[in-house]
Amino acid sequence: MNIFQVGNYYYFVFNIFNGEMEEMSSGVTKVLGYEPNELSVSFLLDRIHPDDKAYFLNFEYRIAEFFKKLPFEKIKSYKVQYDYRIKAKNDSYVRVLHQAVQMEYDTENFYRCFDVQTDITHIKPVGIPVFSIIGLDDEPSYYNIQDTNIFNKSYDLFTKREREILKYIVEGYNSRQIADNLFLSLHTISTHRKNILHKTDCKTPVDLVSKAINEGWV
Repeated sequence: MNIFQVGNYYYFVFNIFNGEMEEMSSGVTKVLGYEPNELSVSFLLDRIHPDDKAYFLNFEYRIAEFFKKLPFEKIKSYKVQYDYRIKAKNDSYVRVLHQAVQMEYDTENFYRCFDVQTDITHIKPVGIPVFSIIGLDDEPSYYNIQDTNIFNKSYDLFTKREREILKYIVEGYNSRQIADNLFLSLHTISTHRKNILHKTDCKTPVDLVSKAINEGWV
C-alpha cells in the first residue's frame, strides 16, 4: 500500500464487467464518513462535485481508450491517476487522489482493477483536476494531460533514482529511512534531494510534496 499512500486512504476492487465495487476497505469511513456497505458506483457518482464530474467522466473514458490500444504485455506496466472532489457524509467536499492498476484481464476484456483513493485536501485545497498516466518498468509516462484527446509522451524531469526518492519524500520518509530502503548512503540521498529541489524550483520538502501532487508527478 505504501506505493499509493500520501495521506488517509481507502481502497477497493472495481469489477469492470459488472460495474460494481468489491472489497471496500474500512478506511473509507475515516476519509468520507460512510460505512463500506453504504457505497456503490451510483452512490459515489451522485456525490462528485458538480464542477468535477465532467473531468471524472472524461478521464475514465480516455483511460479505457488508452488501455484498449496497449499491447497486452504492456498493461501491467501502467497506473492511472487523477484527482477530484467528492462529498463526505458531513456534506463537506474531500479532494481524493484516485490511483488504479489493472489486476484481472485477458486478451479480450478487462475484468477488475485495484483502486486507491487518498485524501489530498490538505495538499491541494483548490485547483482543477489533474490527469496522468504513469509508466512503470521504464515505460513512457503522460503527466498532467491537458488535451485528453492526444497522449504525448512527457519529458521526464527526474532520473529513475530521483523518482524513487521523490515517491518516498511524498510518503513522508526522512533521508535516513530512504537511504536504508534503497541501500544508499545518507550523503547520496541528500545530494539527490538537493537536485530534486533544484529541478522543481522548490525551497522546502513541503513545497515539493504539494507541487508533486498538483503536477501529477507521483
